[in-house]
Amino acid sequence: MLKVGLTGGIGAGKSEVSLLLARHGAVVIDADRIAREVVEPGTPGLTAVVEAFGPGILRPDGSLDRPALGSIVFADSGRLATLNGIVHPLVGARSAELERAAGDGAVVVHDVPLLTENGLAPLYDLVVVVDASPETQLQRLVTLRGMTESDAKARMAAQATRAERLAVADVVVDNDGPIADLGPQVGRVWSELTARAAAT
Repeated sequence: MLKVGLTGGIGAGKSEVSLLLARHGAVVIDADRIAREVVEPGTPGLTAVVEAFGPGILRPDGSLDRPALGSIVFADSGRLATLNGIVHPLVGARSAELERAAGDGAVVVHDVPLLTENGLAPLYDLVVVVDASPETQLQRLVTLRGMTESDAKARMAAQATRAERLAVADVVVDNDGPIADLGPQVGRVWSELTARAAAT
């Protein structure tokens, strides 16, 4: 098994790279998706989040109101740390369970937005960073995700810097250009990953 950490700043295009790697045959373990699962209604995770942040972060149907919670934590590093302290251990346990199920010869790609911020690079055989300039990230967040410029900048500021991400990278996927450029790059990355997996 080859354990790969995949990361990138918000708006860099990490999710698209993750999707392309899955099409090539990678077993993708998506930390964001698991983070949503562990705070679904009825879970201990949601109970703990409500205890920490109050019932105002719930929708009328009892599900988590992500924008409401986001507006609290992304403006306050202490509150963000509180949230991460609840969610990250739950995500880690579920990720480990999915990894064990992948099998010995698999290329397992852990899609982890906060890999750099949480010092997780040593957990993987190698780290792939999807890179884009801050200007490109901001433009994508505003035009493609409909964020206000101030919200987008706050989200970006809450993450590691571009230099910090690149410092932990073994492989860099340049996604500053059009989406069409990604396919060939990811194909080359997949060839490298499968070669490394075969050698382990």
